[in-house]
This record gives sequence, C-alpha cells and structure tokens, in this order.
Amino acid sequence: MRLLVVEDEARLASALQRGLQAEGFAVDVAATGPAGLDAARHGGYDAMILDVMLPGLSGYELVRRLRAEQHWLPVLMLSAKDGEYDQADGLDCGADDYLTKPFSYVVLLARLRALLRRGAPERPTVLTVGDLRLDPARRRVTRADAEVTLTAREFALLDYLMRRPGQVVSKIELLDHVWDASLETAPNVVEVYVGYLRRKLGRDRLETVRGAGYRLAT
Repeated sequence: MRLLVVEDEARLASALQRGLQAEGFAVDVAATGPAGLDAARHGGYDAMILDVMLPGLSGYELVRRLRAEQHWLPVLMLSAKDGEYDQADGLDCGADDYLTKPFSYVVLLARLRALLRRGAPERPTVLTVGDLRLDPARRRVTRADAEVTLTAREFALLDYLMRRPGQVVSKIELLDHVWDASLETAPNVVEVYVGYLRRKLGRDRLETVRGAGYRLAT
C-alpha cells in the first residue's frame, strides 16, 4: 500500500513516515499544499494523510480540488483545528475522516486501515437531483443554474432529502435528523419548512405522501 503524507511540520512528517513504514506501507511526504496536490493527482496512492494548515494551499482547498476533478483518493485529515465546525468543514469539502492533534498513533492506524478497507468509490461532494444542485461545502443551492437562498434549517432539510431522492421520508425521521433531538419540537414544524422549500424550489419538487411523509421528486 502506498501512502501520501502532506504535512509541513517536519518532525511530525518524519515520525509518521517512519512509523507507517514500520507497519509495511510505502510512504511519500509532501510539505506544501501545491506539492501535495500534484502528488495526489499523479502518484497512484492508496490513501492520503492531510494536514489542514499548509503553505501555499490549505488542506480544505486541496481536497476540494481533488473531488472537483472526480479524484476519489481516500483522505484522512489531520489537524490541530479541533472545533466541531472545523471538522464539519473538512468532511463537507470531501475528506473521508478527520483526526485532531494531538492524536493517538494507534487510533490513526485503525482509522487508516478502515479507509483502506473501504477503498475509493465515487463520493460526489455536490448533490444533484434533476436540475437541483446542492454544494454542502459552499452552502450553495441552485435550480436550473439560478441560485436559491435558503436559511440554515431549510438547507439542512433539503440536504437530507437530496441524499434520499425518490424515497419517502417521514416527519419523525426528519425531526430526528434535521432538528435538535435534545429539544422538544412539534411535528408540524416539518410541514412549515416543507412549505418554505416549496415556495423557493417549486411545489412540484416536494411531494406529500399522505400518511407517510415527503418525497423529493426526481
């Protein structure tokens, strides 16, 4: 297995390279964002360990460019940025996993093995259903190439439905996944937000399946 480590902290990069080589991996190291992007494009690697704060090009932008080019190299993002929104940004822009520094080397190896077992199936970072497109990383929605402005809750609701096109999704499922489970929320709030989306996207896009829930038309 060939691994690419993109890390500008020389001591950490060297330690990772030695440790992974001791586990039987062939390991190359890149110290800048542009060098890492070039190596990832052309090196034929099985997986990449990617820092976020890099000279020349951030890890976020590096993986975003790879995914935009339909390059599905498995990526484990490694960063001292440990906020929940930092981790969400990393995953939304196309990383497969996110590990914060300082980290357990045992856990890093386990997560890396899990990535390698899964391989690199296509995982589009932009959701498309008909003429409707949703980009989670940029928080952008378009219909027929015209931008649609959504609130955070509307965006989350549409994101969930677009990951299940043509499927009937119940109100309870939407409440569980789109609203805060720790708060008491009336089921009719789902109807309210479905109404908001219909006004912005067109009534034909969201079908009501009586007694069952809602379905995003394909």
